[in-house]
Amino acid sequence: MRLRHSVSAALGALTLVVTLPASAHAAEGQFRYTYATDEGYEAVGFLNDPPSEQCINLPGVGSDDLAPGYSPKNRTDATATVFLNADCEGDSYFILRPYTGGGSERLQVRSVIFS
Repeated sequence: MRLRHSVSAALGALTLVVTLPASAHAAEGQFRYTYATDEGYEAVGFLNDPPSEQCINLPGVGSDDLAPGYSPKNRTDATATVFLNADCEGDSYFILRPYTGGGSERLQVRSVIFS
């Protein structure tokens, strides 16, 4: 009798765990990039703890009518794939390693996705 109650309780707990919604995952850390403002000043943009598996158009550079950003630095715990085009589209992309990945001034970016 006790075994049947233990098995029922274990199955109930397992069902509860399986049906709980999964929490959204985010890359932990900071992603940085440099860009020129409309006034011609150099500025640094950043994303803190960005969401994973979601394309992000970078503020200040995420549109094709703006000059792209450059010198991206990935200081998150996830791999970052940066794209020259907005909406993570096109064949021009570069992969930045977690924590230490970075690109030179020649690496231009408009959007990023974290794995």
